[in-house]
Amino acid sequence: MNYRYLAQSIGGFIQQTAVCYLQRGYWFYVMGEIPKGKDPERIDQKLLDKYEINLSKYQRYRRKKDGWANLQYLRYRNTFLLLSTKGQHLFFSEEQSRIQDARRYPLHVFGYALTYRNGRALVSLDKESYRNLEAYFSERALHRGASDIADEIKRLPYESYAPVRRQLLSIVATANKRRQTAGLPPVPYQCIRYKRTIYQPFAPESPAALAREEEIIEPRRMGKAEPLSEQLYSNSPISSGLLTEREVH
Repeated sequence: MNYRYLAQSIGGFIQQTAVCYLQRGYWFYVMGEIPKGKDPERIDQKLLDKYEINLSKYQRYRRKKDGWANLQYLRYRNTFLLLSTKGQHLFFSEEQSRIQDARRYPLHVFGYALTYRNGRALVSLDKESYRNLEAYFSERALHRGASDIADEIKRLPYESYAPVRRQLLSIVATANKRRQTAGLPPVPYQCIRYKRTIYQPFAPESPAALAREEEIIEPRRMGKAEPLSEQLYSNSPISSGLLTEREVH
């Protein structure tokens, strides 16, 4: 069986993790980086074999019925992710010191924070990404035209999941308060995309799409896992929405 695990874009990696894995009960995760100089495919195969990941859907249902956990593996470039459902598995003893629960510790990767709350997988900007964008557009608010700022927001390389949209709305609102004080016209809220791109995670992306995503790979690829309560960003609509959002858009 040809198990697909190699994501071709950041957007595909995030979508596959949130919609296909977290949403389906794969809450326990270990994330890591394959060191430079190591053969990624060799490490992939080692993990797939060790944790018996390359299984058919029928085998997975049988294991679940018998109380065993199922695992998924996903990699984009050198960033990899092991995810597991609850149950018995070698994974929980071998990776005990590294395992995090996405219901309590959001998964931080490529500028996003992914978690599972109230029966839904949620995708938001992580704290650092949000604060950086807020500071940047707050500063630009008094030095650029409304259309220029709107164009920059349209070009941001983050997918428009519901919590991300609320964060961007908050950022635009903050910028517009400063512009209003200075007597400047507001940045139109229509600059925020209300539909996210639907990816085929394992299909090659266009060079233009990949170039756009380079902005969020460096300088910080992954953040430190923190309890969910520490992810609530003050002065932002996301501070309450992160806990009540009912859908992954």
